[in-house]
Amino acid sequence: MPAPIEDYALLSDCRTAALVSRDGSIDWLCLPRFDAPSVFGALLGDPSHGRWLLRPQDAEATVARHYLPDTFILVTRWESASGVAEVQDFLAITEDRTDVVRRIVGISGTVEFTTELRMHFDYARALPWVRQVGTPEAPALHATAGPEAVIVRGVALVASDHAHTATFEISAGETRDLTLAWFPSFEDAPVPLDVEPAIARTRSWWQGWASSIAHEGPHRGAVVRSLLVLRALTNRDTGGIVAAPTTSLPEQFGGPRNWDYRFVWLRDAALTLEALIAHGFLEEVHHWRRWLLRAVAGEPEEVQIMYGIAGERDLAERELSSLPGYDGAAPVRIGNGAVDQYQADVIGEVLVALEAARLAGLDETEFSWPLQRALIARVIAGVDRPDNGIWEIRGEPQFFTHSRVMMWAALDRGVRAVREHGMSGDAEVWAHMCDRLRAEIDERGVHPDGYFVQHYDSGEVDASLLTLPQVGYCAADDPRMLRTVERMEQTLVRDGLLMRYRTSSGVDGLEGGEHPFLACSFWLVEQYAASGRIDDARALMDRLVGLANDVGLLSEEYDVEGARHAGNTPQAFSHLTLVRAADALAGHTGRAADRR
Repeated sequence: MPAPIEDYALLSDCRTAALVSRDGSIDWLCLPRFDAPSVFGALLGDPSHGRWLLRPQDAEATVARHYLPDTFILVTRWESASGVAEVQDFLAITEDRTDVVRRIVGISGTVEFTTELRMHFDYARALPWVRQVGTPEAPALHATAGPEAVIVRGVALVASDHAHTATFEISAGETRDLTLAWFPSFEDAPVPLDVEPAIARTRSWWQGWASSIAHEGPHRGAVVRSLLVLRALTNRDTGGIVAAPTTSLPEQFGGPRNWDYRFVWLRDAALTLEALIAHGFLEEVHHWRRWLLRAVAGEPEEVQIMYGIAGERDLAERELSSLPGYDGAAPVRIGNGAVDQYQADVIGEVLVALEAARLAGLDETEFSWPLQRALIARVIAGVDRPDNGIWEIRGEPQFFTHSRVMMWAALDRGVRAVREHGMSGDAEVWAHMCDRLRAEIDERGVHPDGYFVQHYDSGEVDASLLTLPQVGYCAADDPRMLRTVERMEQTLVRDGLLMRYRTSSGVDGLEGGEHPFLACSFWLVEQYAASGRIDDARALMDRLVGLANDVGLLSEEYDVEGARHAGNTPQAFSHLTLVRAADALAGHTGRAADRR
């Protein structure tokens, strides 16, 4: 059985990511990109599906861990009966290679360590050909499977039943470096990494990025860590921002709601950009805007709601039999069937973010505004079409109120770009369509009892309606919003946290249920703060921040009854909404600004 989801810490080099358990096991690593096949897949199975364990032999050794300040260098401190030692785990920030580094440092006494390396490439479908290639003084293990290869250095490993193991001692003042480097199997292995400068460079890179974060409030530490997570999920080569570095961690333990999040959703990426823009990170926005231009090239009707990290379009969903799933939650999926859905809200999210960038001082380029005009054309072309909505329902498409409002927001930003920023475009046509959508939403998107509804002809509410004030459709204290919040509190709150919607309504076309989606509760904090319920906002925020794990990470959902994380982790949506909620409590007004 894998470790609890909240027991995992993230390593990132902004190209790929690893998940390390409190027990010192790297149970998830895809090389060389977030969306590549796994080399270590024990997260979705057991050790035989690939892992790299490093911990003291002493089974009673105690553990505490933290990141070096403002980095993703994980320090795990082990205290055994015979001594104390630390393991520093990180993915090295380099120009042209991918290296996992595990540095062991003796603090006091002597600690005997054990390491077990099980490599099972291609989502545990390919056992590599492994050979010793080093010397007694510089041991090295070379593993190859198809196009992939790794070389592991730093300790002499002995083979036994598809595992390679070693034991060694670390005494006070001693250091030992274990490294794993990925490379294409048709190339020579890279030279050994010089670990000392790699640590200094990696630490400097992360801390340099975080040094400009300005936020004053009681949750500053959580805001900084959340912004770092958003950077960690942003590919520094392409600019693509993945929703999470994992696939198929269950929304319902033992159930089928298991999805691959290692791709770039236009919506999630745009919302991430807004959090970054609010804290002055325009370079990442510029990089992503170039990614967007490449990804959506073509006719407006060909725009997808998600793409691969470099803009790939073919993300067909498949089920894997080689991985049994996290604690048996099957199926394990790669790819995501939502790629073929029509989700009418996504362009609104993109245009809201790009307007925020424009207001923050990011200049339009020769191609960036024509791209936005093309996206507006896509909105108009689909204005009479029901969609699958923000939650990617797999039931019948509906006219979701949130989607209709985001279509309104896309057109509204287009009109303002022309009238306030001098951009070219048919503002009169767009304004007319804006007015038409507003009239329709006000008529069909509001229940006779005065609250906004999940979709037309429904009496249900949906947590996504909390974003209406955020995009300026209405004020946070609009009577309809206050009534909507009241209705949510009556029907969607479970153990003090907010559900996305009532799965029992059957709207999503899926079996089973789920746990509270953390982003929704952070939206509720923002709504409370904006509507004057400051005490409620603070109380809920304190509880939500307290749900983060020991190194400040949040997954997609939270199982209140089991007191554990659920869903893919760490989740960009959870962290970006944490930043927004903290900013709201610190006096920021959110993405609506003064727009009404």
